[in-house]
Amino acid sequence: MTHESTAVGLASAYSNATTASGDWWRDAVIYQVYVRSFADSDGDGIGDLRGVRSRLPHLARLGVDAVWLTPFYVSPQADGGYDVADYRAVDPLFGDLADADELVRAAHELGLRVIVDVVPNHTSEQHPWFRAALAGEPGARERYLFRRGRGADGSLPPNDWESIFGGPAWTRAADGDWYLHLFAPEQPDLDWTHPEVTAEFDSVLRFWLDLGVDGFRIDVAHGMVKADGLPDIGRGAQATLIGTEPLPFFDQDGVHEIHRAWRRLLDSYEGRRIGVAEAWAPSSERLALYVRPDELHQAFNFRFLTCPWDPEAMRTVIDESLSATTAVGAPTTWVLSNHDVVRHVTRYGGGAQGLARARAAALLMLALPGSAYLYQGEELGLPEVTDLPPESRQDPAFRRGRRPQIPLGAPTPGIIAPRDGEPPARAQAEPDTEPAPQAQGRTGPQAQACCGPQTDGAGPEPQLAPQAPATAQPQAEAGPAPQAQGRTGAEAQACCRPQAGGAGPAPQAQGNIGPEARGCCGPQADAGAGAAPDLLTAPEAEGQDGLRDGCRVPIPWDGPEPPYGFGPAGSWLPQPPAWAGLSVAAQTGDPHSTLELYRAALELRRAMPGLGAPGAGPSPDPCGMRWLPSPDGVLLFTRPGFACTLNTRPDPVELPAPGRPVLSSAPVETDGRTVRLPPDSCTWWAF
Repeated sequence: MTHESTAVGLASAYSNATTASGDWWRDAVIYQVYVRSFADSDGDGIGDLRGVRSRLPHLARLGVDAVWLTPFYVSPQADGGYDVADYRAVDPLFGDLADADELVRAAHELGLRVIVDVVPNHTSEQHPWFRAALAGEPGARERYLFRRGRGADGSLPPNDWESIFGGPAWTRAADGDWYLHLFAPEQPDLDWTHPEVTAEFDSVLRFWLDLGVDGFRIDVAHGMVKADGLPDIGRGAQATLIGTEPLPFFDQDGVHEIHRAWRRLLDSYEGRRIGVAEAWAPSSERLALYVRPDELHQAFNFRFLTCPWDPEAMRTVIDESLSATTAVGAPTTWVLSNHDVVRHVTRYGGGAQGLARARAAALLMLALPGSAYLYQGEELGLPEVTDLPPESRQDPAFRRGRRPQIPLGAPTPGIIAPRDGEPPARAQAEPDTEPAPQAQGRTGPQAQACCGPQTDGAGPEPQLAPQAPATAQPQAEAGPAPQAQGRTGAEAQACCRPQAGGAGPAPQAQGNIGPEARGCCGPQADAGAGAAPDLLTAPEAEGQDGLRDGCRVPIPWDGPEPPYGFGPAGSWLPQPPAWAGLSVAAQTGDPHSTLELYRAALELRRAMPGLGAPGAGPSPDPCGMRWLPSPDGVLLFTRPGFACTLNTRPDPVELPAPGRPVLSSAPVETDGRTVRLPPDSCTWWAF
C-alpha cells in the first residue's frame, strides 16, 4: 500500500531530556525572520517589527522554538542593516523600541524565544565613533583599523587584503590614512584590542538582554581579531579561501577570549540566554572551538548547507560535524537556506526535482541530532526569484560588480575616496552598461542569487501515513523554468562568493558544490602576485555577484495576486505571479503541501523521544545515531525508536522496511515487509 502525509494528532509536549533540563537550544528549531521581507504593517512596502508580531501565530503553529530576527537597528541600510549606526535604537523603517519590546513579549506569550543579531566586527560609517574618527577627534581612530599606506607617498593600500564584496579591503580617507573594511566601505572594521570597543559591546548586549531577548546571533564571529601586523596573503580571489584555508583576517585564536567573556555575561542572566556564532573555519575541528563549554552555545554548520545532493558527501559532512561538536560537548546545527544564499529548491535543480529534493533534505535535516535553522519561506517551498529586473535589485554589491577597472588615484581633499572601484566623487566615472537599481525608501539589503532554473511551485505531493491501502498519486509537473536574469543554462546555476551579514558564503548549484566549494561566478582574477598595484581589480572577479535579492523577495501570505498579504501596499522587491499557490493560506490544510509537511515534521520531532537532541534516549552512540547498511544512493540511520531513509537516486529503490512509516516527503509503497522508496525522497519510520 502507499503511504502519504496526512494530518494526524500527535503529542505536542516535549519529551526530549534536554528540554526538561533547560538546555532548550540543544535541539531547538529556530526560524530566521528577514525583517524587511516578512510582513509590512504600515504600507511602505518594507517589513517591520509590528508586521513580524502580527504573524507570530504562524510560527507558533508551525512548531518552531525560537525566532531569529535580522538587524532592525538604526542604519543607513548600505548593507541591509548590517551597517549599524546605533546599536540601542530601532530604525524608524522598522518601528521603534516599544515595538521591539512588544514583539519580544508577544513571542514569549506564544512560547517562542527571540534571538537578535549583533554586528560586532564593524559599524556603519555613520556611527558616531567613525564620524569622530574622520573628523580627527583625538583617539577616535584607535577604535578602528586605520593605517598609513604603502609607497613613498602612502598611496597604496597597507596590505593586499580584499573585501568580501570585491575590490581592496581598504579605503583612503581625505588626510591620506587608510581604514580597513572586510566588507563594504560603509562598514569600517573595529579594533577589538581597544578596551572601549569591548566595554561598548558588553553594554549593548546587556541592553537587549535587559529588554528580554533570549540570545544573539553573532555576525562574523570569526572576524573580530586580525593577525598581528596585518600580513599580506600573497594571492587574490581571497573570498574563495574562506572556510578552506587559514586567513590572517578570519578565525584568529584571539576571538575566543571575546566569546568566553560573552558567555560569562550570558550566563549571568536567568533563562538560558544563548550565543550563536556565524563563523567560518577551515575545518570542523576549528569550528568546534567556538562551542567549547566556556564559549558560545551554537555555531552555524555551513558545510551541510554547501553539501551536494550526494549521499556519500552528506554522510561525510554529518559524521565529521557530529564528531567535532560531540568532542566538545556541544550540539551540531543544521541549515539549508538563509538570507545570503540561493534557496535550496533552486539550488537542488529547480522545478519538480528541486522541490522534491528540498522537501527530502528538510526531513533529513530535522531527523539529525542537534538544532535546526529554517529560513522564512522554506516551509512554503519557495524557489529563488532569478528574474528580478536590474532596477529592482538593491544588493550593495550589484552595482560594484559592474564597474570597470579604475586607476587608484590620490584622494581629492575633503572626500573619502575611492570606494571599491568607484572613482573619487569629483572624478568622471565611466557610464554603466546597465541601469542603476533605484532605491525604494532606505534600502540596500544584500542579495546573492546564483541562479539556476526556478520552479513555479509545482512538484511532488507527498507525506504522512494513512493505514488504508492507496495507489500512488502522479507527481505534478513543473512548468518551464524561467531563465536567470543575466545568466542562463548551466552558467545560471553557478554560485557566488561569501558575504557579510549573513550566514556565510553561498553554495554553488546542485551538482557543482562540495564542502570545499565556496562559490564563485566566473573566472577568478588573481589580485595578488602579478596584479598591477595601481589598479582596483574588477570586483566581479574577486567578490560576490550582488544577486542575493532573489532569496529576499517578501513571502506570500494569502490572496491571488501580489503582494499576497505581505502588507497594505506593494513590496520592496516584486513577487512572482506564480506565488499565489504557494502562500500560507493556499497551503494550509492541504495534506500534500510543503507547509503541512513541515508542520507534521516539527510536531513529530516534538513527540518522538528519539528525535532532537544529541544523546536523547538509550544508545551506545553519544549522538544517539547509528548508520545501517543500505543500497547505493540511499542513506539509512537509526535513533532510539526511529529510522530515517533518504533516497538520492532518480529512480525508486526497494529495501526491507525499517519500521512503520510515519512521515514521507513523497508517497511510499510498502507491504509492511519491504518498501519501495520514491526517487529524491526522505521517509521517517517508527519501530
